[in-house]
Amino acid sequence: MVTARQIMTKGTQCVGEQETLGDAARTMTRLGVGALPVCGSDDELKGMVTDRDIVVRALGAGKDPDTTKAAELAQGEVVFVRADDSVEEVLRTMTRHKVRRLPVVDDHRLVGMIAQADVARALPEPRVGELLEALSTE
Repeated sequence: MVTARQIMTKGTQCVGEQETLGDAARTMTRLGVGALPVCGSDDELKGMVTDRDIVVRALGAGKDPDTTKAAELAQGEVVFVRADDSVEEVLRTMTRHKVRRLPVVDDHRLVGMIAQADVARALPEPRVGELLEALSTE
């Protein structure tokens, strides 16, 4: 059984829940990514913030990115998989929640990220097609 741990990208950096959206945007730029996990001072996953969240939910709503905290956009259900979950569980979670990126946790700590491309490399083509179709429809 292929697990999340085997296909994830390790060494994922998170933005602290008390850091600003400006900090998050600069980190995304430096890392060349479009999403960051938001972690608390206890290093536990609190949510995700995406470049789209920053633009649409913050800037578009008139919020100042240099004073708005990352935690403000990371509210709601935290969607993640555990490091020992199967790639099939990763696929189900992405499909059910219509997310393209998933944080991976082990013992309540962030240990990696899985992107849609990681799942595509680990699954046979028909399953990849199902994922792409699920993520492309409303």
